[in-house]
Amino acid sequence: MHISAERIAQIEARRDEVQASMTRADLAADAFVKLSKEYAEIEPVANAARELRRLRQELAALETMTGGEEADPLMREMAQEEMQVLKSQLPAAERALALQLLPKDAADARPAMLEIRAGTGGDEAALFAGDLFRMYQRYADAQGWKMELMSANASEVGGFKEVVASVNGAGVFAKLKFESGVHRVQRVPATESGGRIHTSAATVAILPEPEEVDVQIADSDLKIDIYRASGAGGQHVNTTDSAVRITHLPSGIVVTQQDERSQHKNKAKAMQVLRARIYEAERERTHSEQAGARKAMVGSGDRSERIRTYNFPQGRVTDHRINLTLHRLPEILEGPGLSEVIDALIAEDEAARLAQLDGVN
Repeated sequence: MHISAERIAQIEARRDEVQASMTRADLAADAFVKLSKEYAEIEPVANAARELRRLRQELAALETMTGGEEADPLMREMAQEEMQVLKSQLPAAERALALQLLPKDAADARPAMLEIRAGTGGDEAALFAGDLFRMYQRYADAQGWKMELMSANASEVGGFKEVVASVNGAGVFAKLKFESGVHRVQRVPATESGGRIHTSAATVAILPEPEEVDVQIADSDLKIDIYRASGAGGQHVNTTDSAVRITHLPSGIVVTQQDERSQHKNKAKAMQVLRARIYEAERERTHSEQAGARKAMVGSGDRSERIRTYNFPQGRVTDHRINLTLHRLPEILEGPGLSEVIDALIAEDEAARLAQLDGVN
């Protein structure tokens, strides 16, 4: 796509205007916060615009040097060589600015709630859910993120029937959002004496975590039940009424929390999960209203969509949405190898959205 010189000038002018406004002595604190946020958003766009403008200006200057008959042949040759270098750099600079100008998902910078549930496959599905959870733990560690376990329903043979965690750090939702969907595993279970390959599945959901101001929940919309915790959990289990079940009456969303000894802590965690689920439900409603735009993106975001297969006998991982197959299954499950899959998904989504933008223009 071609970005006009006028558009570039507008971007740089707005950056300078915001920067100047931030230095005003009479600026109120809330206005400064608002301007700071806008500056943080516009600065990378303006930097990309400045680089594209620089390349175009240098190219125009060199074209002028090589245009006249009186130009020195040696200088003309040097200028033409430099022009070729600049022309080779232009597409990347134009793409970089175009990417910065793409509409941003407001949730991209948010922390996220990671939910993994064992699907078809019984014990083997629970073990696979545990494998996925550890994969995301290691990936989060490699990114410098912090993961906090919110709740876990462990399987008797290992792994999880369900596990929920909060992930905090820079750009968490932007990197993890394409992980939502059905993950399928094909392998010989440790409990299978006949050596037959089984297919099991687990569902992953990545929910952006809202700030409290983003989701207003009235006390009258909540039904809160306190009960005695059950299952594995230590000596405190079944001795106090500390488990919490919160039902959001307007939406019917139910969240239970019993991992903490304190009723207060369980309620706080349950509310954190509830806000994320309500926020995501509203996002899904908005996206369904913009279904045409969403078709260009990677996957539909539907959690029932089978997105990836982990095939142990062949040592491969296949992401079905972008037809990507990597024969490095152990490295991916260890966490660091997941970066290549996630980066490929992000690149495909950007390409699709750029193509759509070109179509509009």
